[in-house]
Amino acid sequence: MSLASLESGQKKKVAYLFGAGATHAELVALYPDLLQEREGLLISHVSSRVIEKASADTDYLHNLETVSATSGSLNIELLISLIENSKIHDWASKTQLLKDLVEEDIKTILTPYRLGRFYLHRALLRLHQHKAIREKEEIVGFISLNYDDVLDRAYRQYYGEPNYCFTLDTPSTNIPLLKLHGSFNWSAARMRGRRRTIEIIPLGSTKSYLHAPYASIWNRASEVLIKCDTLRVIGCSLSQNDLHLIDLLFKAHLERQEAFEVEIIASENTGSSIRSNYGFFPQIKTLVVIENLLIPDPQPTNPFETWLKYKSLNMLGKARVRRLKYLRNVV
Repeated sequence: MSLASLESGQKKKVAYLFGAGATHAELVALYPDLLQEREGLLISHVSSRVIEKASADTDYLHNLETVSATSGSLNIELLISLIENSKIHDWASKTQLLKDLVEEDIKTILTPYRLGRFYLHRALLRLHQHKAIREKEEIVGFISLNYDDVLDRAYRQYYGEPNYCFTLDTPSTNIPLLKLHGSFNWSAARMRGRRRTIEIIPLGSTKSYLHAPYASIWNRASEVLIKCDTLRVIGCSLSQNDLHLIDLLFKAHLERQEAFEVEIIASENTGSSIRSNYGFFPQIKTLVVIENLLIPDPQPTNPFETWLKYKSLNMLGKARVRRLKYLRNVV
C-alpha cells in the first residue's frame, strides 16, 4: 500500500498463504515438548517417517536399493520426482505407494482430538473479526498449500461454508479459501450443483493445474495476489520444489503498478534465506521488521504463535486480547 493510501485511511488489503509449518505450529502450541521428528508435520518430518516405512517394503525397494538411505536431510517430494523421472520398472506403483503413505501419515498425526484442540488458526480469524482490526485491514483471500482441513475448520467457524472457488462463476462475496493442491476432505465436494470427489494434486514433478477445478482455483489466487497490499506467509518456505507458486507470485507482481509486501512469518534465519533466494521480490519483510512489532526473539520456537501474540497486543492491547476466545491462549 502506498504512503498516500495509508495517510488517507484506506484499509490495507491482506492475503494469507499457509504452508505445512502453519499446521505444525498448532501441534507445537499444544505440545511444546513434542519430539518433532516423531510427530511433527514439517515436510522433513513427514519425509523421514514415510521413507523409513517405504524402505521396509520389498516391492518398493526393488531396483532402488542403492538410493534407499533413510538418514540426513530427506525430501519426499524430491524423491517422488526423481523416481517419476527415472522411469525405472514399476516406477508408478512405487511413487503411488509414497503418495499414499504421505496421506496416511498426515491423517495419523491429525487425530480428531488434536484437531478439536487447535486454536492458532481460529485465533487468527478471531483477530480479523474484531472491529478495530476490520477498520484497518481487509482480508481478500486465504491461500493454502496444505491437504489438511485445519484452516477450513477455522474458516467455517467464522465465515460459514468455505468458498473454495471451484468454478469461475463462484460468487465473489465471500472470502476465497484457495487450496492450491487440493484437500483430503474433498471426497464429496459440491461443484456445479452435484457431489463429486476431487482428487488432490499429489507430491512430485507431474503436477498439473490446468484441469477442473484447479484452473479456477489458481486463477482466483492470482486475482487475490494482484489485489492485496500485503501477503502474509505462514509456515511456508517458498520451496523451489513448487515452481508454480513462485511463478504465481512473480506474475502477480508484474500485473501490479507497485510491489506488494511479503511478510515472512517464520524464524529470522528462514526469512533471510527466502529474501536472499527471491531478491527480485523487493518487499520481502522478515519477522523482526514486520510492522514494527518489535518481536524480541528472532528465532522463536513457534513463529506463528509469537507473531500472532505481538500482532494482537499491538492492535488491541492486552486487556482486550485476554477477553477474546482463542486469542487469550497466545498471550
